[in-house]
Amino acid sequence: MTGTMRGVLAAVGVLGVIGVIAGPMAAAQIAGPKRPPGVPSGEVSIPVAGEFNVATSNGPLRALAPHGPFESGRAVVVMVSQGARTTVRLKVTGVGRTAAGRTFGAHLHTGPCVAGDGAAAGPHYNTDVINGRKPARVDREREIWLDFTVSPSGAANASTAVPFAPKPGDRSIVIHEHATDHHGTAGARLACLPLTWN
Repeated sequence: MTGTMRGVLAAVGVLGVIGVIAGPMAAAQIAGPKRPPGVPSGEVSIPVAGEFNVATSNGPLRALAPHGPFESGRAVVVMVSQGARTTVRLKVTGVGRTAAGRTFGAHLHTGPCVAGDGAAAGPHYNTDVINGRKPARVDREREIWLDFTVSPSGAANASTAVPFAPKPGDRSIVIHEHATDHHGTAGARLACLPLTWN
């Protein structure tokens, strides 16, 4: 994941989330429950944390609808997976002031982010669908939902944690015109941010 790690350095400066996410996990593992068998008294055993997979994207939002509030917007997303758990953080800035106070749906989609072509992003990334489970359920445990409310300064933050690790590919974070309802729908696609990892 060499290409994405360069992006992590830029993203950490904006969000500072890698330490927030990874720190407590590593600290919990270092503390450990008890001394493992075979480790003599007086010696320290520090378990090695499991591998973290990190994907990040940082840049201007690509408009999917003309004259929307995200035309000058930027975003950074950091996704950290360890085992079967993933934490995702999103920060959006530069949103038009007319959107202040509004809540927008944002989701991980299966396809790429292509300016002017919302359909290219495909459907929501749903772990049941990806893994062929039927019937596929739609909820915040099986999809990555990052709804946010825009502040008067034109910024917003969102985060979520899910019990699965998304499979790599050319994905996108898509911002929709409404908050996400219990069916997972949120209206028209307004903007997107590409998120690719291997």
